[in-house]
Amino acid sequence: MSIEVYRDARGIPHLRAGDPRELAFAQGRVTAVDRAWQLEVERCRALGTSAAFLGPESVDWDVFARRVRLADTARRCFDRLDERDPETADWLRAYADGVGAGLAEGAARAPEFAATGLVPGRWEPWTPLAVWLSTHILFAGFPTKLWREEVATRLGAEWTELFATDGPGTAGSNGWVVAGERTASGAALIAGDPHRFIEDPGVYQQIRLSCPEYDVVGLAVPGIPGLPHFGHTGTAAWAITNAMADYQDVYRERLRRTADGGVEALGPTGWHPATVHTETVEVAGGEPVEVEVIETERGPVIAGGPEEADADGIGAGDAPAEPDPGNGPVAADADHGLPGGDAGDRPAETSTSGAPTGVGAGEVGAGRGPAVGGAALSLRYPPRVTGELGFSALPALLAARSVGDVDRALDGWVEPVNVVQAADTEGGLLHRVAGHVPVRDRANSLRVVPAWDARHAWEAEPAPLPRAAVEGHAVMANARGLAAPLGVEFAPPHRAARIDALLSAGAGWTPAATAAVHRDTDNPSAARLLDAVRAADPAALPPAAAAVRERLLAWDRRMDADSADAGLYAAVRGAVVRRTAAHEAFRPLREPAPYPAVFAPWLALGPRVAYALETLLVAGPVPAGDMARIVREALEEIAAGETPPAWGVTHRLAPWQALPDEDDAQWPGLSGDHDCVLSTSSVPGWTDRSARASAARYVWDLADRERSLWIVPFGASGVPGDPHHRDQLPLWLRGELTPVVTDWTRLKREHHDRDH
Repeated sequence: MSIEVYRDARGIPHLRAGDPRELAFAQGRVTAVDRAWQLEVERCRALGTSAAFLGPESVDWDVFARRVRLADTARRCFDRLDERDPETADWLRAYADGVGAGLAEGAARAPEFAATGLVPGRWEPWTPLAVWLSTHILFAGFPTKLWREEVATRLGAEWTELFATDGPGTAGSNGWVVAGERTASGAALIAGDPHRFIEDPGVYQQIRLSCPEYDVVGLAVPGIPGLPHFGHTGTAAWAITNAMADYQDVYRERLRRTADGGVEALGPTGWHPATVHTETVEVAGGEPVEVEVIETERGPVIAGGPEEADADGIGAGDAPAEPDPGNGPVAADADHGLPGGDAGDRPAETSTSGAPTGVGAGEVGAGRGPAVGGAALSLRYPPRVTGELGFSALPALLAARSVGDVDRALDGWVEPVNVVQAADTEGGLLHRVAGHVPVRDRANSLRVVPAWDARHAWEAEPAPLPRAAVEGHAVMANARGLAAPLGVEFAPPHRAARIDALLSAGAGWTPAATAAVHRDTDNPSAARLLDAVRAADPAALPPAAAAVRERLLAWDRRMDADSADAGLYAAVRGAVVRRTAAHEAFRPLREPAPYPAVFAPWLALGPRVAYALETLLVAGPVPAGDMARIVREALEEIAAGETPPAWGVTHRLAPWQALPDEDDAQWPGLSGDHDCVLSTSSVPGWTDRSARASAARYVWDLADRERSLWIVPFGASGVPGDPHHRDQLPLWLRGELTPVVTDWTRLKREHHDRDH
C-alpha cells in the first residue's frame, strides 16, 4: 500500500494515497499516531468500558451506554451498510485497520496510557459508527423532555415550555454562505464555527485527504473517516450547524417480571416480551456494577425497570391498561414559541465526554435517583429503528464536485439532523436540512408519552426535509427558520440576526473580512436585563447601586475580556439569576429529579433559570413586582461587594480532559458570551468559566482554496508536550485564523512510501 504523509507548519497532516481505500487507511493511521489517547477514550465510551480505567466518575456514562445499546446499534448499522453498500463498508474497514496499525506508535507517545494502565483495544469495522453514536446520542437533547415533564408535574402544565431555551448541556453553531455577487472575488464564501464543549484534544481534526479520485481539506471527527461536517474539495465546499430538529422520543413503559425471569412490556396491543440480559461495568478503584439491559418494542430502557414499575402498582398479573387520557398532546401556542419571547435551543450538542459545565448536581438541584416516578423510560431513536446512520454519504462527500453532488450525498444522511450550506465554483449554492426526522404525534416532541397508546407510534416514512434558496447570503445559527417544522425549541435569534446584520452592512467580502465576523462580541441578549435595570428608580437605590445602574446603562454591550463593564454586567446578571432561582415560585423544582445522573445537565434549576432569564424577566410564575425587586436587590448586592473584575478574569476557558492534568488557573480568559457571535458559554449565576465555545472556525473560499482559513482551539497533535499540541491556542484566543495550505511543495514529507 503506497501512502505519503506530509505536514504543514502547524503539523496538520496532508495524506496522499493511491485510491480511496488506501487513503482511509492512512487517515485512520495518522489519527491514531496523533490522537491515540483520544481515540481509545472514545472507543471505550462507546462500549461502556471507560470506568475500567477512568474510575467511578465514568460509571454513570458507561451504564447509560450499555442500557441505550450504543455498540449493538453500531453493529446493526454496519451490518446493514455492508449488505446495501459494501464499498463504503470496506472503506470503513480500511479506516479501522489504519487505526489499528497506528495505535501502538500513538500509545507509546501518549503518557496517559501509562498513567492509567490502558492497553489499546481492537478497532472493529463498526467502531467508527459506535463512536459517532456515542458522540451524538445526547446531541438532540431528549432529556429536555424529562425536564418538561418535571416542570409540568411540579410547577403546572401551563409552564411546560417556560424554560424553552438552551440549557447547560448545549451549545450552538454559526454558519453563513455569501453568494459570489457579494464577494470581492466573485465566488462564494462559506464560513462559520461549531460551538461545542471544548475538549483537549479537540473534537475536530484539521486534515487533507488526497488520491486520484479527489483532493479534500476539512475538519474531521477523530475516529470517523472522511469529513462529515466541513470540507472543501477545490470545486465544492460544505458546512453544517445543528438543525435543532426533534427526532428522539421517550416513552413511559409499564414493565413486569415473568415467572421465568424475563420481562414483558405493555404496548398498544397488550403485553409483549422485552429482550433482557445483564452486563457488568468494571470500575477502576471501585466495585463492578451490574447493568440489566432491557429493550421493548419502542427501544432500549434507559431509566427504571420492572421493580420500579411493580412498586407503582403494576404487577405481573395486571391486565393491559387502557390508554392514559392524561398523556395526550400538551397545549402550546401556534408556533410553540415562548410566552413573551422567542423559543431557544435545548441541550443539544453535548460533550462526547458527558462533561459537566462546572456546576455540581447538588448545587442546582439536579437529580441522581435511579427510579422514574415508579415507571421505566425507553428511548426510540432513528439508527436503532432503521439500522441506518447515513455513512454512505461520507465517501460521496469527498468525491463531490458541485453542490448537486453534495445535495445527493446528503439525501441519505440520518444522524444527527443538520442544516447544510454548500457552494461550488460554478456559482451553485445550497441551503437545506439533512437527516431523518420521524413523523409522529406532536406530543412525542414535547414530553414523555405512554408506550401503550398507539397514537405515539412512528409512521413508516420520515418527514420531508426543508430547503431554501440563497439570496445574497444565508445564515444558519440554530434559530427558528429553515428547520422550524422539524423541532420544538430553537436558539434565540440573537446570533443569527447579528450575523445577518453584519453581512447586510457590507459587500465585497473577502476571507479576512469574513473571519472578522467570528470575533463579534456584541451581546444582544443583555438588552432585556438592561431594560429592567433602566426601570429601577435611581432615587430609590443607595448611591453605590445607582452608580452601578448608571455604568451598566452606558455600557456598549461588548463582552470583551478586558472590559470592566462587561464584568460588572455579568456579576449583576449572576445575582439576578441566583435570586430568581431562589424565588418561592420555583420551590417545587428545587427537589431532586428522579433520573439517572447522566441527564443532570438538563435537569438543574439554576442553569435553566440562567438561560431562560430573558423570558423570566417578562413572563413566568414570578410576579413582575418581584422581578423588579430582584433586579434592584442584585444592583445593591453587587454595589455592596468588591468591584467585579474585568470579564476575562473570571470568564476563563475550562476544557474537558478525560484525565485532567492541569489546574484551572492556567487556562486563559475569554471574550464573548453565550448569545454573542463569539459564543463562549458559561452558567450565569454559578460559574463564569466557559466549557463551551468555538470548537473550530473556518472560511472556505470558492475562488481559491488556498485563500481559505481555519483554526482549532489547541492544535493538530493530541500528545502533551508535542510542538503542535497547543500551538494554535494563541491565535484562537485572539479570534485569528491560519491559512489553509495545499501546495505540496510547501509541505514537509514525513514518511517515505511504505507497504502495509
